[in-house]
Amino acid sequence: MAYVVTENCIKCKYQDCVEVCPVDCFYEGENFLVINPDECIDCGVCEPECPAEAIFPDSDDKAAPWAQLNRDYSVQWPNITRKGEPPADADDWKGKPGKAELLSANPGKGTA
Repeated sequence: MAYVVTENCIKCKYQDCVEVCPVDCFYEGENFLVINPDECIDCGVCEPECPAEAIFPDSDDKAAPWAQLNRDYSVQWPNITRKGEPPADADDWKGKPGKAELLSANPGKGTA
């Protein structure tokens, strides 16, 4: 089992989750984070840290549509191990539905 980042992260990308991850399994896109399911140890410490409530265990129905996307992008995007600055308009996007089409496939900067 692993945790999955879902739609709520898009354009919010607060990165609080990155700070608490003991195995550095987060990867950074331009406007989204993902978790590498092969590296995640299912500790769950990231889930309550997410202000956007975007992280769920892969057994949760909310995670299912996002699990493969997390897997795919985690091998394409750079690893992120430290919290960076969220987008200036992150709070404006927090909790907004229908953000899936805004997901950028472009990688972020990473911090590895």
